[in-house]
Amino acid sequence: MFALLAVNFEPQIRGIIIVAIAVGVLIGGTYLVVGTNLGARLGFLVVLAGFFGWMAIMGSIWWVYGIGLVGRAPAWQPGEPTTIVRSSDLLDDAEIMLTPMKPSGDAVADAASASIALQSEGWLLLQESDPRRGQAVASADEIIQNQAEEFALGEYLSVAVYDKGGERWPKINESLDFFAFFHEPHYSLVEVAPIVPQRVEPGRAPARPVVDETQPRRYVYMLRDLGAKRQPSIFVTIGSTIIFLLLCRLLHVRDLRLRENTNADAGSRTLAKS
Repeated sequence: MFALLAVNFEPQIRGIIIVAIAVGVLIGGTYLVVGTNLGARLGFLVVLAGFFGWMAIMGSIWWVYGIGLVGRAPAWQPGEPTTIVRSSDLLDDAEIMLTPMKPSGDAVADAASASIALQSEGWLLLQESDPRRGQAVASADEIIQNQAEEFALGEYLSVAVYDKGGERWPKINESLDFFAFFHEPHYSLVEVAPIVPQRVEPGRAPARPVVDETQPRRYVYMLRDLGAKRQPSIFVTIGSTIIFLLLCRLLHVRDLRLRENTNADAGSRTLAKS
């Protein structure tokens, strides 16, 4: 018997067997106890109502804390209409900022002017210690290297990250924001600088990257996708609550009919005796 349960291959099959045994023991054992006292049909309804009531409570806890069965996680997605802007003087054409930029021929000066213009229009320059900077840079690397294939790894540096939007309401403060269902679009702009090609010599540590000041800076424009982390738990909670209420209604109707039948049977017996 134990040899049949010793499944050491296919973790999916092993997981299915464990879940099936757990459901059979826990729910089946409960049904066995309740069914012996209330009968097979009534016991099944009671156990089923209890199961969906428990599912509704568990789903509500998942919903509140964002745990358990979760959906799509928040992530940075390529912005529109242009994701990669290949020069600072094209930022206004890409509808990222309103201030028109005129190229001066100096890539460093143009980048500095663009930084000042962006901050004057509400873009926040993130510090290197800000965790939001790391998330934006990682997403920008994915877009540059894999999706757009603009640069390969080691051919550029992320020199600045700008953040704008993302406000939520209604909320009292950052801690009491449970009902902040409405939000503004959240944007991120990662400034990328090409580096001077380095010669790699065997046995020596790679040289420190040097920004190529002759090439214009690139800008990766991204929009924050808030995801659907709590969507599965919402469906579980609402669906389980509806089924639980329907089963409770069914049990209530059954009790009313049983009471009517019992009273009618008692009345007929009284008339028969008289």
